[in-house]
Amino acid sequence: MEKLKVGIIGCGGIANGKHMPSIKKVANLEMVAFCDIIEERAIKAAKDYGTPDAKVYTDYRELLKDESINSVRVLTPNRLHAQISIDAMRAGKHVLCEKPMAATYEDAKRMLEVQKETGMVLTVGYQHKFDPDVMYAKEEAKKNAFGEMYFAKGNVIRRRGVPTWGVFTSKAEQGGGSLIDIGTHVLDIVLYLMDNYKPKFVVGTTYDKLKGQKESANPFGPWDPDNYDVEEAAFGYVVMENGATIILETSWALNTTDVCGVRYMVCGSEGGADNYGGKFKINGVNNNRQFIHTPDLAPGGVAFYDSKESSPTVLEQIAFTNAILGKGELVTKPEAAAVVTQILEGIYISAETGKPYYFQD
Repeated sequence: MEKLKVGIIGCGGIANGKHMPSIKKVANLEMVAFCDIIEERAIKAAKDYGTPDAKVYTDYRELLKDESINSVRVLTPNRLHAQISIDAMRAGKHVLCEKPMAATYEDAKRMLEVQKETGMVLTVGYQHKFDPDVMYAKEEAKKNAFGEMYFAKGNVIRRRGVPTWGVFTSKAEQGGGSLIDIGTHVLDIVLYLMDNYKPKFVVGTTYDKLKGQKESANPFGPWDPDNYDVEEAAFGYVVMENGATIILETSWALNTTDVCGVRYMVCGSEGGADNYGGKFKINGVNNNRQFIHTPDLAPGGVAFYDSKESSPTVLEQIAFTNAILGKGELVTKPEAAAVVTQILEGIYISAETGKPYYFQD
């Protein structure tokens, strides 16, 4: 089997925790180049995951000169996503960029323009689309099992869980805090299930009430208030052009016991779905009786991909690879990922101005 050669740009936490272990499990992929501004990290990544002759770089532009590389993974702070992805596409590389697509909607639109200009495959790392429950719900939505979906909620709530490593608490590097970091995932899910990417306006609020506390009980260690200029909690009320409503709630730190990982609910005219309580459920009415259906989502069910692997992060890599090879369509299309960034930006603008933000396009 001819293997596609992959370049890794950014060898930090998301590379080691998600992408490189997942790529290693895909038979027709091999990692041949690693880049990080901290050379030791790139060297270690090459040793742990690379081919015997893998190359190491501290400047991604040098990596992009390697014509043998088919695709790259852009795994850097958010502010760098757009420019590196653009440079990679112009260098003839397909791109899987970690979420969010970009720190600003303007940058996301630039990425779309270059993708159309070059014809390269561009996708964004929203791996929760490959969670078994989300895939099941999407198949039901395609059958119109929920009817017209007009209300959705997305939550990711941590009581304490501020990432104190890297540059997560830097607005200049990341563009924001909990909203752009983890809230982006649930927003992506509900837009995907509703198949609705036309926002009309949003009302948003953000808070940083806890960042000055010296005894934070944060499991990732205490944060530095002097290097913490992003929100710890954010809330958005989004109205779509067709009248549908989405409520978004997210926090790194919030004094609540109602904590959750990626939690969502979609409601339609014929039925709905949610994963509340840690269990995926579909609800509706049949034979004049209300029902709640809890499907068995154990591996071995519907074969969404020709793979024995059920890990969402591996399925994400397979889907991207299949799109490159012309064997399937992208699951996360860049146009959809750009709308996620557009709505996130709208929430931030509304929070800053204290007014509803109306989308222009």
